[in-house]
Amino acid sequence: MECVSQVGAVLGEGPTWVAREQAVYWVDIPERKLFRWSDVDGTRVIRPGYHVCSILPRQAGGFVGGGYDGFLALASDWSMTSLGEPEPDLPNNRFNDGKIDRAGRLWAGTMDRHEQQASGALYRLDPDLRWSLIDSGYRVTNGPAFSLDGRTMYHTDSALQRVYAFDLDERGEVSRRRVFAQFAQGDGYPDGMTVDAHDCLWIAFWDGWCLRRLSPEGVRLQEIRLPVQRPTSCAFGGPALDRLFVTSARRDLPPEALEQQPFAGGLLRLDPGVAGVAEAEFVG
Repeated sequence: MECVSQVGAVLGEGPTWVAREQAVYWVDIPERKLFRWSDVDGTRVIRPGYHVCSILPRQAGGFVGGGYDGFLALASDWSMTSLGEPEPDLPNNRFNDGKIDRAGRLWAGTMDRHEQQASGALYRLDPDLRWSLIDSGYRVTNGPAFSLDGRTMYHTDSALQRVYAFDLDERGEVSRRRVFAQFAQGDGYPDGMTVDAHDCLWIAFWDGWCLRRLSPEGVRLQEIRLPVQRPTSCAFGGPALDRLFVTSARRDLPPEALEQQPFAGGLLRLDPGVAGVAEAEFVG
């Protein structure tokens, strides 16, 4: 395990491995920063001038994601185009985590910026750039992640320490929401997640100092302790997709805690003992 990029992010989030560049991108949501790291080039800090909450590669070039005011498209020069605002009546909401499913659709959740109201929702952005409301009533949305066959979607309400599973059909419609995993006091809060080549779910735990790996049945298989209190998300990367990149946060940690966590806010890279799978790009 090593810290490959200590950017000191306040809220580092959403690592995304971009195979065409052999690089990982991630965001610092409140600081309006994007980061890019590769073995060849090291770290690049990008200041686009607007809030980006998730960043995912687009098949046509550039990126898509969510921001404070809706879905975004990001060009190679980091100019931004709005793809629609699903919640104009909720000015205190913002997007949080987002992912691309196996069919190339973007899924992203919203949340109350103050993490008090259960005003968050989950949305799907289709290749024709139309969005749909999928689920609602969340306080802190995180994930989602998708099974290898694309038929199961996982989505989290971190505030409830709960991960849900949904059945997902070929049209992108969901059904049969159920509790996949419920965590308890002392476990930390399930945050961003990804699926490995064995169809197991890896979850970063805010205030949990760890990653946990769960089977498709929700059984805890593995726990990896981390040198940061607030890991936020994880993504497989590297030429063989056998390295796990983990983002982390410094938000609200007192100085004495930060002294004991020199990697807090940095990007970690570790060998988890299993590989991931190539993630789809947005096809719209």
